[in-house]
Amino acid sequence: MPGNDPLRDYHRKRHFGRTSEPEGRGERQSRGTLDEPAFVVQIHDASTMHFDFRLEVDGVLRSWAVPKGPSSDPHEKRLALPTEDHPLEYADFEGVIAAGEYGGGTVIVWDEGTFRNLTEDRHGDEVPMAEALERGHASFALHGRKLHGGYALTRTGSGSNGGRERWLLVKKSGSSGAAHDAPQPHRARSARTGRTLKRVAEDAAGGS
Repeated sequence: MPGNDPLRDYHRKRHFGRTSEPEGRGERQSRGTLDEPAFVVQIHDASTMHFDFRLEVDGVLRSWAVPKGPSSDPHEKRLALPTEDHPLEYADFEGVIAAGEYGGGTVIVWDEGTFRNLTEDRHGDEVPMAEALERGHASFALHGRKLHGGYALTRTGSGSNGGRERWLLVKKSGSSGAAHDAPQPHRARSARTGRTLKRVAEDAAGGS
């Protein structure tokens, strides 16, 4: 039923005849492994520059806009604002969203990899990631090209009365694994192609 489509908002906001973003209407194949689903961090030079942090959960990419990007410092609490679920194919997207379209601007894949769910209940049993996010707190270990170790997403505002939910993305204290801090976006390079935002935009203009 249409009302049960987790990508309804994603499709509603986009005109796929004018955007090169994936439509995501085909079979949803995991971007991770059998044991570890995928994550991706994209830098999005839209009306406001930000990082998009995405976790593969139940066949879609659950997504948050993180203005300052992830930090490797456990004392740095980074604001994360939830956005609509994205199709799994979006983990591969790098390019330019046309001006005038929703989210118009340049996108690069800054980091990608897999993650392991670390969320447990009081008995020490694993809580499924979808349930953990519904409850408002999820712990996980990232195994990316740049981000490594334990992180947590915690909801701090319910979004009641029409307001937007607010979450925090934090590196877990005592977590093993070195990690990169989010770079200055205009200097950042794609984990896939080594290109900057400027180069991706120039390549897109040259091919148009």
